[in-house]
Amino acid sequence: MSTTSPIAATPTRSQRLKAATHATHDRLDQRIMRGDPFASTDNYRRFLRVQYRFHRDIAALYAMPALHALVDDLAERHRLQELVADLADLGEPVPADDGRALPADVDLATALGWLYVAEGSNLGAAILFKLAARIGLDETRGARHLAGHPEGRARHWRQFTAALDGAALDPAQEQHMIDGATQAFVRVHGYVEQAFAA
Repeated sequence: MSTTSPIAATPTRSQRLKAATHATHDRLDQRIMRGDPFASTDNYRRFLRVQYRFHRDIAALYAMPALHALVDDLAERHRLQELVADLADLGEPVPADDGRALPADVDLATALGWLYVAEGSNLGAAILFKLAARIGLDETRGARHLAGHPEGRARHWRQFTAALDGAALDPAQEQHMIDGATQAFVRVHGYVEQAFAA
């Protein structure tokens, strides 16, 4: 009787992207949690500033025709206005524009990498939303941007990864996508360092 080992499935593009950015993503998560953003409202304000700056930086993505062609509900995935409202709830001014926003003509592959980071943060926000409730915040005050999609976070994420996996990218473009996601994680890490330095 012979035994055969199962053939390993080829990883999807989104799985390859996750693997390629794992270390950078993990460093960011650890740095955020060292800041203990849900220990107090003051710490949470710092976290909100980070979130706002990142989502302001990627605002141009949500107007890209090429991304709209891939992600049907792209416009409703944008959370910048929710962040503005969350900041206002806590009496926190909108951070000044530092001119680091992505350009409107960013290439599709790089844009997908940055969008992957935004969409992944929305998926991971399920835990953060529960932590925000401990300091009295919810989808009506202070934590709107952390609230889940009405259809559910997991389904929303699967719809995005299906679009990402189905995009027509060659190997060079896929590397641009990985580079874009890495740049996004590094950008957010820098914002966290600034916000939680004091």
